[in-house]
Amino acid sequence: MADALTVIPASVLRNLSDKLYEKRKNAALEVEGIVKQLAVAGDHDKITAVINLLTTEFTYSPQANHRKGGLIGLAAATVGLTSEAAQHLEQIVPPVLNSFSDQDSRVRYYACEALYNIAKVVRGDFIVFFNQIFDALCKLSADSDANVQSAAHLLDRLVKDIVTESDQFSIEEFIPLLRERMNVLNPYVRQFLVGWITVLDSVPDIDMLGFLPDFLDGLFNMLSDSSHEIRQQADSALSEFLQEIKNSPSVDYGRMAEILVQRAGSADEFTRLTAITWINEFVKLGGDQLVPYYADILGAILPCISDKEEKIRVVARETNEELRSIQADPAEGFDVGAILGIARRELNSEWEATRIEALHWISSLLYRHRSEVLSSLNDIFHSLLKALSDPSDVVVLLVLDVHAGIAKDPQHFRQLVVFLVHTFRVDNSLLEKRGALIIRRLCVLLNAERVYRELSTILEGESDLDFASIMVQALNLILLTSYELSELRNLLKHSLENSAGKDLFVSLYASWCHSPMAIISLCLLAQTYQHASAVIQSLVGEDINVKFLVQLDKLIRLLETPIFAYLRLQLLEPGRYIWLLKALNGLLMLLPQQSAAFKILRTRLKTVPTYSFNGEQFRRTSSGNPYQILHHMPSGSQITEDGDGMQDGGNSHNGINFALRLKQFEEMQHQHRMHAQEQALSSNSSTTSLSKEVQRNEEPRRPSSSDTSGPPSRSSKRGPGQLQL
Repeated sequence: MADALTVIPASVLRNLSDKLYEKRKNAALEVEGIVKQLAVAGDHDKITAVINLLTTEFTYSPQANHRKGGLIGLAAATVGLTSEAAQHLEQIVPPVLNSFSDQDSRVRYYACEALYNIAKVVRGDFIVFFNQIFDALCKLSADSDANVQSAAHLLDRLVKDIVTESDQFSIEEFIPLLRERMNVLNPYVRQFLVGWITVLDSVPDIDMLGFLPDFLDGLFNMLSDSSHEIRQQADSALSEFLQEIKNSPSVDYGRMAEILVQRAGSADEFTRLTAITWINEFVKLGGDQLVPYYADILGAILPCISDKEEKIRVVARETNEELRSIQADPAEGFDVGAILGIARRELNSEWEATRIEALHWISSLLYRHRSEVLSSLNDIFHSLLKALSDPSDVVVLLVLDVHAGIAKDPQHFRQLVVFLVHTFRVDNSLLEKRGALIIRRLCVLLNAERVYRELSTILEGESDLDFASIMVQALNLILLTSYELSELRNLLKHSLENSAGKDLFVSLYASWCHSPMAIISLCLLAQTYQHASAVIQSLVGEDINVKFLVQLDKLIRLLETPIFAYLRLQLLEPGRYIWLLKALNGLLMLLPQQSAAFKILRTRLKTVPTYSFNGEQFRRTSSGNPYQILHHMPSGSQITEDGDGMQDGGNSHNGINFALRLKQFEEMQHQHRMHAQEQALSSNSSTTSLSKEVQRNEEPRRPSSSDTSGPPSRSSKRGPGQLQL
């Protein structure tokens, strides 16, 4: 310090700390001249002493004017050193950088000014302090004083110029500094950072693209900034990088894909659109590199397919199709299980479009990677069954397509039908609302006869008799009314003529026994009219309740549909189809006379041509079987089910043992009656207990007229399990 005091006059030092800027400026010029002379003389020891004096006595002084003078003095000394300044920068720059955090805004301003002048002199030698300078400028960009901000911007531009022309800049050392600050929310700092990213990316020798994963998330974060200018700058930077990626032969798609997947779920619309656009390009460009990330990408795309913004929906759909078109192999890292997991998760989406695409993915995977999908079947099967209750018919149809694809294997077919019946059992509303759609579609996809045979086998042993009855009624109604089952109906119509029809009739009969109306419908469809009459006669001991009458009403109305046109035409030949007449008259006798169904059937029977019989035409067989008809037939011949003359005893026809079938029906109906009685006893017991409890808690009172009401009208009742078509 003593050397410095001998070199710099006291008056200069006094003016350097003066409160007037002009005096400090003039003193600085004198310091510049002194240092210049010392530099020419090569007396670096004295130069060092001068710098130490300016640092310790001025820049670190508690007096603000001293600190201002010290800063301007250091800048002047640097100017005086010119080409010799580099070797003294270790002394000059740190005190200036320290002043950037000074409490006095004027000191911070002069620090910017001083560093600006120092940088102009040393240029490239300045790079060694770049990280510290960048950190200081980052803070000053958000300074509360406008003048300091302005000065910092000037310094920032100069530093950018120096960096772009320098070959000593280390991007590897800079990136960690940038990454640490990318999530700062201050708008001025964000502008500062985007500015630096853009500038560095424009330098040909600096590979910013290679480090893009380090700050990509930060740029996306800025897309939702409240400032339009910042959003625009961030979008511009991202657009430039995306263009570079398209032109670049190799980038780290994987790391960036992870970031994009997260940003695709952003609450900000613009961020989602940008992220999904990037993902779209990545899927097109990335190819094999993205295979391990397909599940994550799909998880981001599927929700966006139902986005409220149309642009996002369009890009998401395009990306989804592009992704699904890629033929990836598990050996290459394609995780079928992970993809299935994403698709299963999105089956629970609130948006129909997303659920539809999730099912398309499951179907596609089932086609390409069947063994892998079937190995994960336990993970998705429950979700697929649950999806059958989806409010969208399109979704339900797609689910059925997937189920049908799985059920191509016999063991999975059996599993599907078993679980389907179980689902109907626990969710009666599904059977009522969607039963027809589900059964009809499965019949188309998996062969109607195969489906009905399997359902019948399962329902034959169903322990829940109420459900079995409802289910059989539903299946019967579908059989009689659905165009998809027309071949099945045609096969049943020839049950008495060929073995295939007979086998189907017998197969369905066992489970159809759960419902009298279903059995009668089956017999009428199969033209086994004599057996139909026998079944009707066996109902004499049946409880003709509302549920029974509702089903009978439905059957009568079905007889008037095109499905049974052949039956109505057969009524034109009463002599040949006498058992049909007997069966229909039997149904008529079961109906209340005031019911609409009674009037419909009676009107139909009135149109039957009159036919006169010769002699005794009805007689009962000794075995007690239903009537056998003898009319215009040779001696020993009998009229059979379809009216043709056959040498047959009437108990069996074409291998069908009708006596055994009737016994099977009666036994099943006996089980149903016993079950109904048990339920009634249980209900009465509960009612009696409740009545006694009420009587203990209430005083006796005389019944009023309002306490007595008539029985509910039949039209107001509705049998359970009626299927809506």
